[in-house]
Amino acid sequence: MYRQSRMYENLNKRIFEGVGSYSIPKIQPETCDIDCFVGVNYAKTEKSPEHKGLHFFVDDYQFERFWTNPDAYIDILKRFDCVLSPDFSTYTDFPKIIQIYNHYRKHWLAAYWQEHGIKVIPSISWSDEDSFKWCFDGEPVGGVVAVSSVSTQKTLETKELFIKGYTEMLKRLTPKKIIFFGSVPEECEGDIVRVGAYQDKFRRNK
Repeated sequence: MYRQSRMYENLNKRIFEGVGSYSIPKIQPETCDIDCFVGVNYAKTEKSPEHKGLHFFVDDYQFERFWTNPDAYIDILKRFDCVLSPDFSTYTDFPKIIQIYNHYRKHWLAAYWQEHGIKVIPSISWSDEDSFKWCFDGEPVGGVVAVSSVSTQKTLETKELFIKGYTEMLKRLTPKKIIFFGSVPEECEGDIVRVGAYQDKFRRNK
């Protein structure tokens, strides 16, 4: 009974076969035709979510609860037209094991949500160039993806790293469309749908 009551990183709920060296759960490709997204911190209070998406490009602490108690939020997520996969941080100064763990958690939740009938658009993120070995594992090829450039354009080094990761994403995933949060560097190619970093907040006040 004690063992059954333990969460075991949600493995008591579902063990996905996974892909790559770290058995990352796979996300199935989806389509998305909307450009209005609400931050997850407004998920419960949004009054008209039917034609909106939900994004997780906010501080991690605001959605950690989705990992620790995933079943509690299924009905909330189902209210939205689509949701982005949770953007658990993979900062370059994080230990590599934590970066990989956060990538795994993102995919476990996304795959779990898809099993519950939720349309999930993958949030693509990367760390340094070494992360290219695993950061695209489990991502769908040829579907719609989302990226955020927020806080990546402050220095030449972070700008270059963002462009390298974005270019690698295009090569490996050949996305049909890119939902783009934040400013779009001129080097970024593809069918881009621009979404302002705080667009959801402004739309709510209209």
